[in-house]
Amino acid sequence: MLFQQNNKTKRKQNKIYNTIILCPEILHVACCLNFISSKFTRTHTRTFSQNNDCAQYLEPFSRQANAVKLTRNSITRTQHNFVLRIVRKSKTPLGHSGKAKRGHLCFDAAFETGNLGRVDLVGEFEYDLFLRPDTCNPRYRFWFNFTVDNVKQDQRVIFNIVNMNKSRNLFKDGMTPLVKSTSRPKWQRLPRCEVFYYKSPVHQNHYVLSFAFGFDKEDEVYQFALTFPYSYSKMQAYLNAVELKFPEAFERSSLGMSIQNRKLELITFDDVKKPDKMDPKNVIHMVVILARIHPGESPASYVVQGLIEFLAAANQPISKALREHVVFKIVPMLNPDGVFLGNNRCNVIGHDLNRSWNRLSQYTHPTLSAVMKMLKEYDNSSCYQVDFVIDLHAHSSLTGTFIYGSTYDNVYRYERHLVFPKLFATKCEDFCQEHMMFNADDRKSGTARRYFVDALSDNVNTYTLEVSMCGYFLNGTNILTQYTEDGYMRIGRNLARTFLEYYRFTNILPIPPVDELRPRKGRPRTHRPRARSKTRSEVRVRPKTTRAYAPISYTDLSICYDSATSEDGSPVRYMYGHPGHGGGGGGLRMRPHIHQDQFSLSNIQAARFSNLDFSSDFRLKVGKGKGQVGSNAPEPKMPPIEMLSVPPKPHLTIIDFNQLTRGGLEEATAGKTLEREKEKIRRHTVKSSSRKA
Repeated sequence: MLFQQNNKTKRKQNKIYNTIILCPEILHVACCLNFISSKFTRTHTRTFSQNNDCAQYLEPFSRQANAVKLTRNSITRTQHNFVLRIVRKSKTPLGHSGKAKRGHLCFDAAFETGNLGRVDLVGEFEYDLFLRPDTCNPRYRFWFNFTVDNVKQDQRVIFNIVNMNKSRNLFKDGMTPLVKSTSRPKWQRLPRCEVFYYKSPVHQNHYVLSFAFGFDKEDEVYQFALTFPYSYSKMQAYLNAVELKFPEAFERSSLGMSIQNRKLELITFDDVKKPDKMDPKNVIHMVVILARIHPGESPASYVVQGLIEFLAAANQPISKALREHVVFKIVPMLNPDGVFLGNNRCNVIGHDLNRSWNRLSQYTHPTLSAVMKMLKEYDNSSCYQVDFVIDLHAHSSLTGTFIYGSTYDNVYRYERHLVFPKLFATKCEDFCQEHMMFNADDRKSGTARRYFVDALSDNVNTYTLEVSMCGYFLNGTNILTQYTEDGYMRIGRNLARTFLEYYRFTNILPIPPVDELRPRKGRPRTHRPRARSKTRSEVRVRPKTTRAYAPISYTDLSICYDSATSEDGSPVRYMYGHPGHGGGGGGLRMRPHIHQDQFSLSNIQAARFSNLDFSSDFRLKVGKGKGQVGSNAPEPKMPPIEMLSVPPKPHLTIIDFNQLTRGGLEEATAGKTLEREKEKIRRHTVKSSSRKA
């Protein structure tokens, strides 16, 4: 509790609290039995709003100085008028009276999915924000969605959200609130450097979310939210638009009504040809998708939207194949009242619906009762086989996309239960296997995942598909990628592709050719190849050009080549001509030039590699050796030798680079260079002597 109160006040609050809990159910039962008129409803609401006990119950929330007073005007216009929000209240400094000036911020949460309970001005530019808890359940306080106007240009403020109930959430891992304005309607995340999540000793060591923001434009309305909002009205508008665009793709109906008389929409994709005779071999397979049972988990609605768009597309071969072989039943919003009121987890009477499947009531849980009735009907039918029941959620503490499943005593059923998550992991790059979990926890017996295991037949696979409110880490990295609306819708499309792979794996769907799955005409225009000219042009004959050989460094294979690794290039090649070459009795040296390749095959075969010199001193040492055969005979005059660099010969030198210092590489190789030169001269001298002999 934020305020200390005596026991008498607590007893009064508990009394009024119980009255508030019972009022919606009493009104609902009375309306269902037609025992109450619209005039009586208005009288009851007015009496309830002006009740003194209710004022005493609400009085502690307005006790601090300079707090926004929750008066009768701040009661939201709902059917039963007991949800309290801020209705465009301005925060003025102490001592100021009269109309709010520019820069005195005006906060508003009296719109669909909006949530903000109280605002305190604690400094010149700092505000403490208190979230309104879920209706009739003060335990849950996490979702926020509010607007700010009457700002001054370049005004900087600090907002502190001080009463969040979840200390373990993604704000510790880098998640930031969203913001948009009138001229910039696209949601953007605040910079991470401007958002802080910490324990505050000023607020009784509660975790506080603080973020700084600068208003850059006047006459604009700025909106802040926990994640991308998705309201009940937006869902209705989207379904109307899709129904007009694809009138033959799906059927839209209503399963029932909520406590506040909002429709429980049901979308059905069914193009399956009904067989003439039904038997266990040709049953119709069905997939049931449930979403938005928790109002604050709005990303689940974007996943459903991506799935509906993918299945409704008439030109998609994948969606067409799925519609012709599988029936899809999609409930896009299981808790429309909680979504409309801006709750975090509960419905209008404070019940967490995902903990209430095992204690259903048609009065307190009419939407769940309608869904359960539909599932029982199809599960007991001999014509249909329910294969999947998938409940879509958004997780506020973990990153990525993952699946929660169940465990079974039957090994074959458990192995079959693992097939779909493995296929889904191959389709999603943001899938996180570390967060995937399969258990049979008794504490989760009221969830859809656990309750349907016992309530439905053994053929049904029930999962909870979780998507993060923040983002996902790229594979093998620590880079956090934030989700967007299109990113959530991509998960819905990947879900449809996984169904295709699963039913091919189980031989329910035939495998069409690849050309039918990816038609060429459906690709974007930017990916199409260049269009060819209609007039066929003549093929031009390629002009005959001189072919120049590349200067490849050949060596004589008869020579034992052992040169040192150096910066040298190619050796010189000599050809000793015959009289027919017009060169006299002496040798004719062929000089390489740019238009003749001295390294061609003919020149190499005619070349005489009798002298290879690698240093200037070598020419003085090559001569007539002692003890040579025919040493008295005159030797042919050697042509002058031009020195060219020697091509490097690959050899292995083991050097410890960890012990090298500056200049150490030259020192490490200098010792062996001289030995290689001496060995090279010795070998070449022996070869020259043998040729002369």
